[in-house]
Amino acid sequence: MDKKIELVKRLKNCGYMRTKKVEKGFLEVDRAIFIPDNLKHFAYHDYPLEIGFGQTISAPHMVVIMCELLELEKGQKVLEIGAGSGYHAAMIANIVGKNGGVYTVENIPALAEIAAENIKMAGYGDRVHVIVGDGSLGYEEKGPYDAILVTCAAPQLPDPLKEQLNTKGNIVIPIGSLYLQTLYRFKKSGENWKREVHGDVVFVPMRGKFGFHLS
Repeated sequence: MDKKIELVKRLKNCGYMRTKKVEKGFLEVDRAIFIPDNLKHFAYHDYPLEIGFGQTISAPHMVVIMCELLELEKGQKVLEIGAGSGYHAAMIANIVGKNGGVYTVENIPALAEIAAENIKMAGYGDRVHVIVGDGSLGYEEKGPYDAILVTCAAPQLPDPLKEQLNTKGNIVIPIGSLYLQTLYRFKKSGENWKREVHGDVVFVPMRGKFGFHLS
């Protein structure tokens, strides 16, 4: 059986993959494009992989979980903090469609360049915009956003991200220490916020003004 199809079955059996739109995105976006050549044969093994610069591409199940929690719809504008190699942004782009858009902020210039090339190769260069900058500040220029995804560990929910979310939408973010975090979904409806807990996770640290200040 094809490794991708086999993994889809496992993700559905575990309850991680719940919607057709996330399944479609997972099947149509080739994870191997976003992985270094020497690791491409691990593309559909369910664990994170090194992508250089001290960064990783998340395990497939985590990408699926976060996409499901965002509750994405066609035509939405989404902000991602931490482009990595571009895989998660491409998945989101597939789900929001050609009338949607993704702005992904990466603080490592060389990695941002790789992400942009990978996203273009995967066929989503028309709707994913890679920005080099301090992701903890969000990207106010194109806000507000219908959903915000954070793919790095934060010590708390940065205020700029709260301010850049639309009047209704979700922020999915890992918050905690450098070594262990909790995955949260913050649901906004008007002036009201609801916080949900979605398990323990481990992500690389967020840098910048509202991130971890590491030497």
